[in-house]
Amino acid sequence: MQTTLTLPELAPETMTAIRLAALLFDLDGTMANTDPVHYLAWAESLREFGLEIDDAFYKNRVSGRLNPAIVRDLLPQLSPEASQRFIARKEARFRQLAPQLAPLPGLSKLINWGEIRGLRQAVVTNAPTENVHHTLRALHLETHFDQVVIAESLGVGKPDPAPYRHALKRFGLVPAQAVAFEDSPSGVRSAVGAGIPTVGIASTQDPQVLYAVGAMLVVPDFAAPELWTWLGKRVSDRDHGNS
Repeated sequence: MQTTLTLPELAPETMTAIRLAALLFDLDGTMANTDPVHYLAWAESLREFGLEIDDAFYKNRVSGRLNPAIVRDLLPQLSPEASQRFIARKEARFRQLAPQLAPLPGLSKLINWGEIRGLRQAVVTNAPTENVHHTLRALHLETHFDQVVIAESLGVGKPDPAPYRHALKRFGLVPAQAVAFEDSPSGVRSAVGAGIPTVGIASTQDPQVLYAVGAMLVVPDFAAPELWTWLGKRVSDRDHGNS
């Protein structure tokens, strides 16, 4: 059963003066470019059923979606039990193909920047639980986040705003106090639907696709100068002088 989370509402003129308090990160494609590995795992797994995919198919039908929805769409003939077995095999193959991952440029700097300023930080992801822990360990980031929100534990995933609303609720924050980072249209829709200013990371999508679904800024990675300029406007003059 989906739980409705009620957040405080503020007048627009008040929200513009709120100081940044939290950084919320998607995982796959945002913190690390895992999509090439997921693509290979999906291509191998679907080939067993006579389905061949290409990059455009992956972006439109797979990227950013929950696994059960993908399988219902692409393999409707599978029973619920067979679907679960297929997903488990596909994700095991992903972990086998990705023993080591590298963070996107600038990610470690941004996390450290947030820690210095006392910002709360969270991962908000549609990825399966085992993959989440595998990826965070591979990136050496498993101890850096105040919370990890996993859609399958909530029972509802992106593009529904619920995962981001859950993160805000647990932090006791309103949307204007946070910034979300997302690489997929469904992820941007989720964060924007929760009212959170959202930065698109164009590691997997054309920037215009992310702007079209509500991203306030789109950058190639966390090292982009325009990101740091944008973040500087979200913190106090004192903090900006140290950024």
